[in-house]
Amino acid sequence: MFTIIGGDGKEYGPVSADQIRSWMAAGRANLDTQAKPVGSTEWRRIGDIPEINPAAAPTPPRVVSDVPALPTFEASASNAGVGHSVPEETASPLAGRGERLLAQILDNVIFFAVALPGIIMVALAAVRAGFRPGMNLENLATMAGVGAGILTIGFAALLLGVVQIWMLVTRGQTLGKRIMDVRIVRLDDESNPGFVHVFLLRAVLIGLLGAIPMIGWIITLADILSIFRADRRCLHDLIAGTKVIKVK
Repeated sequence: MFTIIGGDGKEYGPVSADQIRSWMAAGRANLDTQAKPVGSTEWRRIGDIPEINPAAAPTPPRVVSDVPALPTFEASASNAGVGHSVPEETASPLAGRGERLLAQILDNVIFFAVALPGIIMVALAAVRAGFRPGMNLENLATMAGVGAGILTIGFAALLLGVVQIWMLVTRGQTLGKRIMDVRIVRLDDESNPGFVHVFLLRAVLIGLLGAIPMIGWIITLADILSIFRADRRCLHDLIAGTKVIKVK
């Protein structure tokens, strides 16, 4: 049995030599893929391991070739525009429905927390001066305090939005998802979805569809209820070609 290093730098295994040879035949591994026997600490090229490659010679010097290596089984979906499917035995476990719900609740709590100073400013300005009729100094002070509070809320929301979008694009996680150890990935190869899939298709498009008069609420309800599918993929996951996994 052997452990190998996929194209994403992660370790997979233990798997048999026959399984590795089948991955090589499918183009998901090649002679330069690093592997080691279970219990060993020494990583070697698959091409140098006789148990996997019978034609292996005793550790020949590595020759730099102009011929590009075959894509590994964890190659990025950006290669030729097509991702390679993750073998079922190495696929990450799906995130639980409760974990996804808690992650969404945490994101809402975080938004309320960053907006709270502005909310307090608006409330204090209204309570301190009151809304008396007429253009007097007290009312002007009240309007100034309310305006400052609203600006504070807007700035906090903008800052949090930038952080959340940046994390989604680079990690497939919001702050809530990071706390719950769940992550959005591409369905086919579990790679990072990128800006178009994780934000434009998964968030913006489904939001626009939900805003359509008369039928928007049906789309929103269908999006929520589709979490009960066997694969736990909501409507926005189906549109974007994503799934949510538990971080190992």
